[in-house]
Amino acid sequence: MAKAAAAMLVAVALVVVAMSAGGASAQQCNAGQLTVCAPAIISGAAPQASCCSNLRAQRGCFCQFARNPAYSRYINSPNARSTLAACGVAVPRC
Repeated sequence: MAKAAAAMLVAVALVVVAMSAGGASAQQCNAGQLTVCAPAIISGAAPQASCCSNLRAQRGCFCQFARNPAYSRYINSPNARSTLAACGVAVPRC
C-alpha cells in the first residue's frame, strides 16, 4: 500500500513539475509517462521495457522535472540513476 502511495506521489509530482517548469515544452514533456518507472525508482527493481522507452522519450525533460526541490529527491536518487543506466540512457547534467 505504501509503495502504491509513493508511486502515485511521484506521478503527481512529475506532472506538476512538467506543467510548471521551463525548458522543454510542457506539451513535449509528459511526466505521467514515467509512472511505469516508479517501482524501479522507488525500490530499485529492474526497469520494464516500457519504462526504458518512456525514459528515452522524456530524456530532454529530466532537468525540468528535477528543478522542483520538493520532488528532486526522486529524480536525483541513486535508484533513478541506476534505472537510467539500466536503460542505456545517459544521466543528464543539469
